[in-house]
Amino acid sequence: MTETLDQETYKKYEKAARIVNSAGGTSLRVGKALIAILRHIVPDEKDLDFLDHFKEKKSQTMEQLKETSGLSKEVILQNVKKLAKKGLIFNQPNRHGVMVFRIMPFIDVGIFEYTFMGVLEDNKENRELAQLYYNLTTEGKGRLKEHYDAVAEWVKKRLPVDRTIPYTENKATGEEIEIIVDESLEVPEERILPVQRVEELVEKFDDIAVGHCFCRHQQDMLDNPCKQTDIRENCFTFGKSARYTSEQGFTRLITKEEALEIIKRSDEDGLVHKTYHPNFDTKRDETSLCICCNCCCGQGGPETFNVNSTNYIAQVDEDICTGCGICVDVCYTNTMHLNDDNIATLGERDCIGCGVCAYNCPEKAISLKEDPRIARFMPPRPE
Repeated sequence: MTETLDQETYKKYEKAARIVNSAGGTSLRVGKALIAILRHIVPDEKDLDFLDHFKEKKSQTMEQLKETSGLSKEVILQNVKKLAKKGLIFNQPNRHGVMVFRIMPFIDVGIFEYTFMGVLEDNKENRELAQLYYNLTTEGKGRLKEHYDAVAEWVKKRLPVDRTIPYTENKATGEEIEIIVDESLEVPEERILPVQRVEELVEKFDDIAVGHCFCRHQQDMLDNPCKQTDIRENCFTFGKSARYTSEQGFTRLITKEEALEIIKRSDEDGLVHKTYHPNFDTKRDETSLCICCNCCCGQGGPETFNVNSTNYIAQVDEDICTGCGICVDVCYTNTMHLNDDNIATLGERDCIGCGVCAYNCPEKAISLKEDPRIARFMPPRPE
């Protein structure tokens, strides 16, 4: 996949990359790195022709696609079957039972996630793909240095990419983590609060599938294994997303009991629960659950930026805290630190209310305070 493309073929991949990039999710710079990724995903340039039929309308029914493309139903289904296996087209019925074909973005949530959720052979081609995605991240950091203020303004306006579901019990005692309800909050009566317990989330869906954590899987391919957990298969999809990912071979269907067992083992390692919703709309049912570490995750850690919907914020009881520092070590966003008095406290980087600190605190000195908000954070300004 490393051969140089002639100008005509390059332009064809560039056009297709722009169509995929406009499908939603997070928009990326269409350049050599992104085109190289698409070349890996779609090595046969003839398959790009079908993507061109989505340039005006990203989601279409069979009848719409027949009109748009001029192709027969049989030819459309042949193309859809091939591209769905690559995570490029989502093919599931809508709530009215009508089959809809939707082009998927590169990331958040799309080709990258689906590709690395599956079981990938550890070979040169897949390692090269993992490196290309890493190069894309590196390229983004270079642009961040040049356009830091503009990116910061974009982050201020962006919809939440994911939503935090907090831990609800303390690891040492098995007792419930204290949830402090802020009586001064003015909460609209009509507000519908999405599920705040991971067990309730699992209970909502009949179809549940599990695949590899795509972030940790990619890092494995880069010889940079996770420092927090050995667990890999703990990325969940629900409902029609579960049906899609399992049909395409990215995941496998499991029972609710199996899902809860995987979550329980993940909790032992202090991983963070974060859900995704269609079009970043938290009023709609969840499509997936990521269980994230604080070293590989593309949405956490000090060198990343993210926009997260949360309902809580950590609160430390200074009279109980012994300054052991466990909460500092496990903090997903690297905001928890020990102050001059050796007491745990939140720093400038935003807390997403995941409750990992409260779960791991041996003294039960940390509670969660109700604080519905959007947490936004940026990496430090590059030198």
